Amino acid sequence: MSIRTRFAPSPTGFLHIGGARTALFCWLYARRHLGRFILRIEDTDRARSTDDAVQAILDGMAWLGLDHDEGPFYQTQRFERYAEVRDQLLSAGHAYRCYCTKEALDAMRAEQMANKQKPRYDGRCRKLTEAAGGAGGSDAPRRDGTAPVVRFKTPTTGQTIVDDAVRGRVVFENAELDDLIIARSDGTPTYNFTVVVDDHDMQVTDVIRGDDHLNNTPRQINIFKALGAEPPRYAHLPMILGPDGAKLSKRHGAVSVMEYRNDGFLPEALLNYLVRLGWSHGDQEVFSREEMVALFDISDVNQSASAINPEKLLWLNQHYIKAADPDDLAAELGWHFERLGIDVADGPALADVVRCQQARAKTMVEMAENSRFFYEAFAGYDEKAAAKHLGADATPVLMRLRDALEGLATWDVTAVHGAVNGVAEALELKLGKVAQPLRVAVAFGPVSPPIDQTLALLGRETTLARIDRALEYRDAESVAPT
Repeated sequence: MSIRTRFAPSPTGFLHIGGARTALFCWLYARRHLGRFILRIEDTDRARSTDDAVQAILDGMAWLGLDHDEGPFYQTQRFERYAEVRDQLLSAGHAYRCYCTKEALDAMRAEQMANKQKPRYDGRCRKLTEAAGGAGGSDAPRRDGTAPVVRFKTPTTGQTIVDDAVRGRVVFENAELDDLIIARSDGTPTYNFTVVVDDHDMQVTDVIRGDDHLNNTPRQINIFKALGAEPPRYAHLPMILGPDGAKLSKRHGAVSVMEYRNDGFLPEALLNYLVRLGWSHGDQEVFSREEMVALFDISDVNQSASAINPEKLLWLNQHYIKAADPDDLAAELGWHFERLGIDVADGPALADVVRCQQARAKTMVEMAENSRFFYEAFAGYDEKAAAKHLGADATPVLMRLRDALEGLATWDVTAVHGAVNGVAEALELKLGKVAQPLRVAVAFGPVSPPIDQTLALLGRETTLARIDRALEYRDAESVAPT
């Protein structure tokens, strides 16, 4: 059978970095083995599941480029199937109805804890139905009105062995497992049950998920065996920790994947960063998507937890920005300008802005912020920059620059560069003494790409108009009372 993996998030929150890594590893394993990658939305918790969270998961997967071959499937659309399998287990004697009240279960737990025993269901209703000669009893509620739950009849002897692709051989004693509920009193199925039915029906061969699910695995394997089905292979990924070694939280970056886009990260950088959280290939740090697919092997994943390193992510993001095709990056820059409310219709082509900015930006947010002067109307100068570079000595420099630039026969980087250098030589000034007043005049602040590239992108008309504005600013400053 070909490899079939699945990513099965619960839409009770956004797709965060831990879930994204799990999705990536599932996707890579399927792609490496020319298999199928399934997306399943486990939305049976209707009280906490939201449509917004579902959409956030879909958006995050799409942005990362983790395309699925089948799905998305929704568990809430499969309740009839779960009921069918539940009844199958009841009829075969692998499940039974339990009428214990909450008060009875609380008393049982309190007594077990008082006796220093592991708190768990003691199987009293299993014994009742077996003594009555029936596998499951009646569907009808008891006379006291108690509606039954359905419990799986866990084997009481022997072991359940998990040959985990990451953690190795893990042995569970069946006697330590209780009879888990597979259907609540209102008939809704529970997590461990629906997962087994789905994985069986979808012919999942490999389950790759976080190691917080490891204790669920023997329960699920026992249900598979009761159904006469072969369990999938399992691989449980170690936790992701914060830089301080503590459990990952929002302050560490456990936020929506789309928040990384908002912060200016590229999907290629985030994927490269995620694949290195627990997996490695020698000392290689940078992986293209194609290299990840060709090299990834689930058996190479470390057993120990991985700590996130924000500086490494930033380094990778800068690398991918520098290496990107400007035409491809232009769309992402446009998306960030749209978030800033900036209209880029009147101004240089976005790809041209990327070309002159990508060598100096660590994030797309930084690139957008440092490029907004190309498109925005004047709203004032940076105060410190104006005080330093638009003083009284800037007037003759700007006037000479205006004359030189206005007289250019052509307007391109080479011509502009020659004009600015010519003014510096004529005034016997270092280039910085000429370029910085000009930069503040046209970019409204101290930061821009090289001045010749900046002017070339702004165009002759805009450049001259902004120099005129700076000269007017100087005139106003010179007559202002001290």
